[in-house]
Amino acid sequence: MDHSRVPVLEALEEFRRRGDVVYGPPGHKQGLGADPRVVDIVGEGVFASDVLSLNGLDDRRESQGVLAQAQELMADAVGAEQAFFSTCGSSLSVKTAMLAVAGPGEKILISRNAHKSVIAAVIVNGVQPVWVHPKFDTERHLAHPPEPDDVRRALAEHPDAKGMLLITPTDWGSCADIRGVADVCHGRDVPLIVDEAWGAHLPFHPGLPAWGMDADADLVVTSVHKMGAAIEQSSVFHLQGDRVSPEVLEQREDLLGTTSSSSLVYATLDGWRRQMVQHGHGLLDAALDRASRIRKAVTALPGLRLMGQEVIDQGLTAELDLLKITIDVRDLGISGMQAAEWLRAHCHVDVGSSDTCRISGQITHADDERTENLFIDSLHRLTDHAGTIGKRPRVRLPEPRALQLEQAMRPRDAYFAPAEHVPADRAAGRIAAETISPYPPGVPVITPGEVITPAVIDYLRSGAEAGMLLPDAADPTAASFRVTAR
Repeated sequence: MDHSRVPVLEALEEFRRRGDVVYGPPGHKQGLGADPRVVDIVGEGVFASDVLSLNGLDDRRESQGVLAQAQELMADAVGAEQAFFSTCGSSLSVKTAMLAVAGPGEKILISRNAHKSVIAAVIVNGVQPVWVHPKFDTERHLAHPPEPDDVRRALAEHPDAKGMLLITPTDWGSCADIRGVADVCHGRDVPLIVDEAWGAHLPFHPGLPAWGMDADADLVVTSVHKMGAAIEQSSVFHLQGDRVSPEVLEQREDLLGTTSSSSLVYATLDGWRRQMVQHGHGLLDAALDRASRIRKAVTALPGLRLMGQEVIDQGLTAELDLLKITIDVRDLGISGMQAAEWLRAHCHVDVGSSDTCRISGQITHADDERTENLFIDSLHRLTDHAGTIGKRPRVRLPEPRALQLEQAMRPRDAYFAPAEHVPADRAAGRIAAETISPYPPGVPVITPGEVITPAVIDYLRSGAEAGMLLPDAADPTAASFRVTAR
């Protein structure tokens, strides 16, 4: 296919060239009614390019096939049979993917290190999750993706499961053996969905971990805004084979998705695909070289422990995305949360993720010599000044097995059940009626229907006291918990 073409951008350019006057949404009329104070900050182009698809980028019947052409080009670029754009982020896309595979009351295997959006899908859909627990890294207090044998055991115990949802790469860069998991699933003739939100760049360079479509996954969801160059909420479904019906997938997306799709998202998805096909290998070559230099510099800094090849050598994960710079800071006597706050306040550097133990920064094709040097210099400053950072209460980290809670009720049933709030000292043994996810990265410690334990209460309470963010908890201080009523 001709990847110099960008159907959405071409349609947008033609719309602006014609000078169409629109008597429908959006109400700002391509910026004519926008507050100049807003335009001064976000720019005229944002409003000028905010155009409806119907009677805008395309005609009333979509007879020009603008979006369809862009999606065909995306599929061709990444080796999928079909691709569908979503303007609601992969949080919605993963819900759609699950709805396309399993319905209310049906079972689906899910990596327990899933993002909170997956748990929301379980609640909305009413499926029965079969948790496949990740590979716990006790030394790093980190969850890596589950292995094929974990999936094989789960399918043997639940032969009626409709499919598997695998999360890879993780927020910290560790990657699953996708092909191995796909082989297990296909041996049972069930589809493998891969939540590859952090992997939109993977198809475009052989030095990166395996891309889901190349590794035989049936349905892959990517967030192009994460490691690519499209704007926030840019998400794509990639589909191959016949285990997931494209018709069903499109209808489920129509059920959940917006009827006011953003042309800005479509346009930047289209442009990013062209950029990657034409220049992606060279751009990612440069990014990998840059990341290699940063990683070398980090290993020379006292008190910082870089996650690298050793996690593969130790059998903890199949692959590692080297563009993710994951650094344990505990030897500095501070938490990752404190490190993130210090870097923002003193260096104007915002890291991607932070938790009790570590920080993570991502390198993409957008980085240059300035951002490379800034990152290294800022980490130098952090190690030099760590002793001046005030002490916070210690987070009491549970043993990995203590995070494998009993699922006493189906998540949907518990979430919508009559509920009450109980003090933390009376919550042990009760069934959670809420999701509680330290954020970022947003992997729930508790999901609805799980039995709350003393170890988890202790972890969340001490974490909140140390600055952990619990944005979805009814009580973000973890002094009380929302539980099903007795």
